[in-house]
Amino acid sequence: MEALWDGLKEAVRLIAEGDAELRDIALRTIAVSGVATLLAMLGGVPLGYALARGRFRGRTVLLGVVNTGMGMPPVVMGLIVWLMLVRSGPFGDLELIYTKRAMVIAQLLIATPLVVGFTAAAVQALPRDLPDLLAVLGAGRLRSLFLLAREAQLGLLAAIMAGFGAVVSEVGASMTVGGNLQGNTRVLTTAIVTETSRGNNDRAIALGIILLAMAFLVNLLLTMVQQRRAVAR
Repeated sequence: MEALWDGLKEAVRLIAEGDAELRDIALRTIAVSGVATLLAMLGGVPLGYALARGRFRGRTVLLGVVNTGMGMPPVVMGLIVWLMLVRSGPFGDLELIYTKRAMVIAQLLIATPLVVGFTAAAVQALPRDLPDLLAVLGAGRLRSLFLLAREAQLGLLAAIMAGFGAVVSEVGASMTVGGNLQGNTRVLTTAIVTETSRGNNDRAIALGIILLAMAFLVNLLLTMVQQRRAVAR
């Protein structure tokens, strides 16, 4: 218990002094996970809408794939991406392995099923005849999509929170495809594993505090927006 308390005090000191390495790792984490979440939203929301409103052969199978992807272990996703990007893999010539771009790809594949699943659930909760009603009222295609997104915005915000929360906290995929290279691909989760294995409990605790604070602040902001929208309705 004493070791934990001493580590916590040292962690607070490191954070208060603005340790450069901690700051760089935190900013890198935000950049990688933020880009992955944004890309997941750009691709996942339209796909979720299509799965929710479309009626086509194979739709149920696709929904099953999405639901399976929502529970896919990150380390398995990292392994798949590693096999694709490693020098002997089909995309080895791109030289993406052990880079931040490889980490974004892996995290994108982790976040996208969550975004698609939450979006599909939010859109399916809307009245089935709402798009037809909007068309009758004269709303064009883009206008209708905007209005439908506004009606489903609570679920879409939940999709963002789920996607970001999944990628910012995962360690297996980032470690596998990023290599945990100091000053390059080391993020908060992989840094915690490294410092813990070295016995540097103070730095590990500091990194953990930063990770928890980051996740809390992002989700708090999105929750505030979500609840404000809910009250407005």
